[in-house]
Amino acid sequence: MIIRKANIKDAQGIAKVHVDTWRTTYEGIIPTEFLNKLDYSERKNSWENNIMRTENIVFVVENEEGQIIGFADTSRRANNLELNSIDLTSLYLLEAYQGRGIGNLLIKTLFEHYKNKGYDKVYVDVLADNNTRYFYEYLGAKFVRNIQIKIGGKILDESIYVWGSVNDVLKKLEM
Repeated sequence: MIIRKANIKDAQGIAKVHVDTWRTTYEGIIPTEFLNKLDYSERKNSWENNIMRTENIVFVVENEEGQIIGFADTSRRANNLELNSIDLTSLYLLEAYQGRGIGNLLIKTLFEHYKNKGYDKVYVDVLADNNTRYFYEYLGAKFVRNIQIKIGGKILDESIYVWGSVNDVLKKLEM
């Protein structure tokens, strides 16, 4: 496995992972019609823009064949009103690669980046019905509050979590 910063050429691979993981992760949570309409081309354009934005950092995970199997991105958003805070805006790994410790490696890469940039607090928003929240809780993220959002015409609860210390997460990942 290789984890590295994304470049513009990675947009297509990220888009594929993004669409495919949404379809598996959010099945039964987000309306099927919405998931079926997700488009690789639209996502590719979106990821090209995300990668080019200087305030975003996007990491990809490649398998042994050089295919992108996961990604994460991070930026400063509404949650981080404090100077030393940042948002983990997305983290997705193809279902076939989940449960192998790759997510831990990706989180470790992100949190090392946060530490190097002087961030201490990290926020993450996750749909309340998404089991990934347990992964974040295991790594020490604390529930802040729920908000309601609308996706595909359906009102969903989104949970906001925060890690209060980047160093604490890195220590947990070393155990």
